[in-house]
Amino acid sequence: MLQSSTMELIGPISQLVTLQDLPLKGPISDSTLPIISNAGIAIENSTIVAVDNWDSLIARYPTAHITKLEGAYVAVPGYIDCHTHICFGGNRARDFALRNAGVSYLEIAQSGGGIWDTVTQTRKCTEQELTQIVIKNANKHLQSGVTTIEVKSGYGLSVEEEIKMLRAIYNGNNETAADLVATCLAAHLKPKDFNGSNEAYLNYLVTNLFPVLRSENLTNRIDAFVESSAFSIDEIVPYLQAAKALNFDITIHADQFTTGGSEVALQFEALSADHLEASGDKEIEALAQSNTIAVALPGASVGLGCSFAPARKILNKGGALAIASDWNPGSAPMGDLVCQASILATFEKLTTAEVFAGITFRAAAALNLFDRGRLVAGNKADFILYSTNDYRDILYYQGSLRPSKIWKSGKLIGV
Repeated sequence: MLQSSTMELIGPISQLVTLQDLPLKGPISDSTLPIISNAGIAIENSTIVAVDNWDSLIARYPTAHITKLEGAYVAVPGYIDCHTHICFGGNRARDFALRNAGVSYLEIAQSGGGIWDTVTQTRKCTEQELTQIVIKNANKHLQSGVTTIEVKSGYGLSVEEEIKMLRAIYNGNNETAADLVATCLAAHLKPKDFNGSNEAYLNYLVTNLFPVLRSENLTNRIDAFVESSAFSIDEIVPYLQAAKALNFDITIHADQFTTGGSEVALQFEALSADHLEASGDKEIEALAQSNTIAVALPGASVGLGCSFAPARKILNKGGALAIASDWNPGSAPMGDLVCQASILATFEKLTTAEVFAGITFRAAAALNLFDRGRLVAGNKADFILYSTNDYRDILYYQGSLRPSKIWKSGKLIGV
């Protein structure tokens, strides 16, 4: 069968980690990790056509264009970061220094730091300035192999400012090779300049913001911070009911400092419950029995100096675990997904297979995306090549081994 000239074969690749047929939920042994040696990838336009032994691919597609690789390479799917806040103004280096000096999170917030500091700095930015910040941060992530990036609003905290942020994310998506998935986090906390109760603020968002999100197609995702310092369960339920009625997908900042948020996530069949540092056995069991993806955010644990999400327990109970960076200017400024995932693996005793699953197809499921995260025919041609002959080196070097080549949607991009 003759093949069109758009077919491209890339290889040979020493080890190609496909992640094919690995489960969405529960623990994964490294012995089950599917790896093809002396492999190649056949792509056409933006899609993977086949992965197989290199010689077999050449024989099967004799007229394809060949991109021949010299040296040893390991290929893995493009990473997916399913929780970031990379649209923001300013930074909070002052907060970080104060925390390390022993000042509490609450004391920092009361002295003008915390989330409200970022809100103030973000509001000073124009839409165009925020767009450039999003592009810059997304491209930095892309150079680390993160090809799909969730991006939250939540530093505007008014209808006008939240729309500005979401438009910047929308515009940024058109100016970077990475895929950006926008999420509305207007329910981050009640802004200091809103004259009314938490309930009144949430109702203001439902009445004035939700219709614009739909009319401008800015996002299909609603997030909320369920915590004593933000919104209680009773306060957030009507807000999420309104979001569900409009067919928004739900995700929740849950169980970061106290429990209760994961319960809300399960009540609303949220795609994901994120943070979970405070989750106990009851919450872990409930999450494991649900279809909600548990998202660990080790960057926040490092940034705040607190415990990690109980990743090992979640997996052992049969839950689905994704790992995300939580890249934000306050609690998780590092923004290095592989480094953070490697650290979490060390402290929570995660297998290499579990980590790869957590930053690829399991993270994709948290975004309701099922066309990426595995190197299989029919998926998007998003993949990374590392200059090594052993896939274990990627986590062994804890993020310092950088990708040598990155393909996004079938196109080789500069790194």
